[in-house]
Amino acid sequence: MTTTSPRTVVVTGASAGIGRAAARAFGQRGDRVALLARGHDGLRGAAEDVEAAGGTALTLPTDIADFEQVDAAATKVEDTFGPIDVWVNVAFTSVFAPFTEIAPAEFRRVTEVSYLGFVHGTMAALARMKSRDAGAIVQVGSALGARAIPLQSAYCGAKHGINGFTESVRTELLHDRSNIHITVVQMPALNTPQFDWVLSRLQRHPQPVPPIYQPEVAARAILRAADHPERKQYWVGASTALTILGQRLMPSVLDRYLARTGYSSQQTSEPVGQGRPNNLWQPLDDRPGSDRGAHGSFDDRSIDHSPQVWLSRHARSLSVAAGAALTAGGVALIRYRH
Repeated sequence: MTTTSPRTVVVTGASAGIGRAAARAFGQRGDRVALLARGHDGLRGAAEDVEAAGGTALTLPTDIADFEQVDAAATKVEDTFGPIDVWVNVAFTSVFAPFTEIAPAEFRRVTEVSYLGFVHGTMAALARMKSRDAGAIVQVGSALGARAIPLQSAYCGAKHGINGFTESVRTELLHDRSNIHITVVQMPALNTPQFDWVLSRLQRHPQPVPPIYQPEVAARAILRAADHPERKQYWVGASTALTILGQRLMPSVLDRYLARTGYSSQQTSEPVGQGRPNNLWQPLDDRPGSDRGAHGSFDDRSIDHSPQVWLSRHARSLSVAAGAALTAGGVALIRYRH
């Protein structure tokens, strides 16, 4: 996989949050960046970011849940920019609520966007990369794809599904000795606009579970993965590493811990009224003046750096080193429980 820019890069969910920050980061390299999302004003802002950074932007209003729209967008990208070198799947939506308070149609919509959207993007990318036997696909995953938490059953289910689906595709590419690579970047809690526009039935304003990282941390990891997609996955942030390792070593202890803390840690003290606008069915960054940018409302609490490369390269040794500490912590939690 060549890392020479400019490259042709596709980013889904590019109008806000992680996708917005990643698009700008690719633009800083001078790449040709195709921006896929639903919100027209968010796409306009993303295009301005890419071009101000030194790249070339193409906006393609797309609902990632609709494969026909995704495939048509991929065709437009190659007609405009040439062969796709990197495809980054980011787009998602969610519902913050206990499972019993989520309607079937809402759960289906989250799954269609946050899981099938990644499937659709991967299908469209591979259909074009296979004839050239070259390209990289980067899936933006989450620590919640390894360790689920309460109040986000639809999102956690989708992220778990992405891991399994991607692992299967990766083994097929390895079997074929393909020069196309697919990798996952497992993200921590991030300061993105999703907490201001996600569908929520919580009594208080939703928040990422601390520690919270800025979306630029995620963007740097995505660029790293696009440059070195041979690695199976990347872990971003110490919290992601500890979450994944903790799930491997003491899953039942984490069940009990999250049952006690998972509700309060995902809410601020600010009450939220019923009928808050959300972006599950329609974008909230569609009209002029509605662009949300990359950041959410937690700048004052967010971290702007992470040793993600070191953590990814040293995952095995970290597992051994952290095992004793995590086990001791699990014993302490059990004692506290009783």
